Amino acid sequence: MSNELDGISDEEGRSWLRTMMLIRRFEERAEQLTTRGKVPGGVHPAVGQEATAVGVASVLTLEDTVSAPHRGHHHAIAKGITANGLMAELYGKSTGVSHGRGGSMHLAGFEVGFIGSNGIVGASVGIALGDSFAAHFRNQARCAFAFFGDGGINTGRTWESMNLAAAWKLPLIAVCENNLYAVETPTASVTGGGSMVRRAEGFGMTSVSVDGQDLLEVRAVAAAARQRAIDGDGPTFIEARTYRYSGHGSGEAVGSYRTPEEVAEWRSSRDPIERFAAVLAQAGRLKDGELAALDAEVVAEVDEAVRFAEDSPWPESV
Repeated sequence: MSNELDGISDEEGRSWLRTMMLIRRFEERAEQLTTRGKVPGGVHPAVGQEATAVGVASVLTLEDTVSAPHRGHHHAIAKGITANGLMAELYGKSTGVSHGRGGSMHLAGFEVGFIGSNGIVGASVGIALGDSFAAHFRNQARCAFAFFGDGGINTGRTWESMNLAAAWKLPLIAVCENNLYAVETPTASVTGGGSMVRRAEGFGMTSVSVDGQDLLEVRAVAAAARQRAIDGDGPTFIEARTYRYSGHGSGEAVGSYRTPEEVAEWRSSRDPIERFAAVLAQAGRLKDGELAALDAEVVAEVDEAVRFAEDSPWPESV
């Protein structure tokens, strides 16, 4: 497997692994804090979907932008938002990335190119469309990446945005994280035609389906999409096949619409962190004990983020 890592430094590989692990521990803690009443309003955990965010972010420059849906913590961290700023926002504190006014679903970090998450299904594509037009109009060599869930694949605003991006050859990359369920509804049961990739092809877009649990596969597809956009060849649609281990929202029971065996199968054989760690280890780039050391590091970082959030002041009244 070592050839999979050609051109990738040891430092880069460990950094991507660490970021996925940070996302995992952050999301687990955020869900726990929600059920304890520390985080108001709930969260939408992305435990299991780490490779889609980190794989894409690994090819982005600071000038490239990312917009995200309601399940957006992993995108925010992958793009460079700190655990402290994100946790403080979940707490509603003034030191949060949206100054305590946005909460879990309304995050922003313009200084790192994270142009916002929001709770409107499919709206992230429209936001990225506007930014991709700005890049095109200003002749800037950068791209706008829009993440959205499979529930957004059946909304009109999603396809209206992609249609215009295709017609004008804008540097938009639309990444659908297909975790198989739109809340509790199996996506396959409500998606006509059987293939979101073929649907996107109908708009004249380069379209591809990728294993969203494989960081290196996601990275390769994202890099090719970014290069096409920079070269003026227009937008790309990427279906990243992934899976969320938790429910749609914090504390949700999942037994009513999927089996324990299904969740266990994804955890045991398709986990993105375990898969990438195995690639690094087989290539001799991850030594015995390093994975545990990285885990201790990210747990400490999340612990510090909780302390920072709890010690931070509330926003001033307006």
